[in-house]
Amino acid sequence: MKDTTVVRPKREPKATKRFICLGFCGGGAGSYMKWADAMPPGVELAAVCYPGREGRFIEDFVEDWDELVDDALDAVISAAGIPYVLFGHSMGGWVAFDIAARIEERGGPVPEALVVSSANAPSRGLTAADMFPSQQDSDEQLTAWIQEFGLMPEHVLSDPDLQEMAVELMRADIRVRDSFRYRDGSAVSTSVQVLTGDCDEVIDPESKELWRKVAKGEFRHTELPGGHFYTPEIWNTLPSHIASLNEQIPSSPARRDVAVAWRGRHGRSPQ
Repeated sequence: MKDTTVVRPKREPKATKRFICLGFCGGGAGSYMKWADAMPPGVELAAVCYPGREGRFIEDFVEDWDELVDDALDAVISAAGIPYVLFGHSMGGWVAFDIAARIEERGGPVPEALVVSSANAPSRGLTAADMFPSQQDSDEQLTAWIQEFGLMPEHVLSDPDLQEMAVELMRADIRVRDSFRYRDGSAVSTSVQVLTGDCDEVIDPESKELWRKVAKGEFRHTELPGGHFYTPEIWNTLPSHIASLNEQIPSSPARRDVAVAWRGRHGRSPQ
């Protein structure tokens, strides 16, 4: 697996746990890089880069949900040589859940914990509330949305060509998100933590209970200040609110063997 697919900004050779992050709609691996310095001792940050952005810019965008999940699953397995926590925000929460469920179904190295942030339960299905931004939004509306949530760096704000590329990326992700379909019966047995903002109007009030139905193991819900991306202070320190990152889990040779066997079937080895 190329370094451009799994980005590890601060490699920790002695890490005993890896925090693998999956991107939200319109986002990329770069959205999580600021967390590298906030990792607890022994935890290494890794972020999956989807096709068509950042280090994979020359690749085509994926066309639908299953193609995205297949690509991201391959990336996650490549980084699963040590115990790991799988994280996804918004659309990335559904990607993370789908990947964790598929890995478990196929006997792969499951995450020590699944953390989903600002995401309704996938079993609820795609609803109008989840479809924001929307395919009907104008370029100006999408640009404003990206700016509102701080997803557009300063050098992009001042460059019309880069802004156009950011909007193109957002539209590609919206098309993929809108192709999401919950696979009946999908569930996970690993520990699940659901994070939501106390002012997030996107989250269904019943979502916590719906998440419980697809989370067969330990479950916890944490409500944080702010909206869909919380407050800036919370977002910048979000890993500190993730319980599984602060639990000491010993390195497991058996886990690495499972990852090696999985990747060996595809001609690669885990990182």
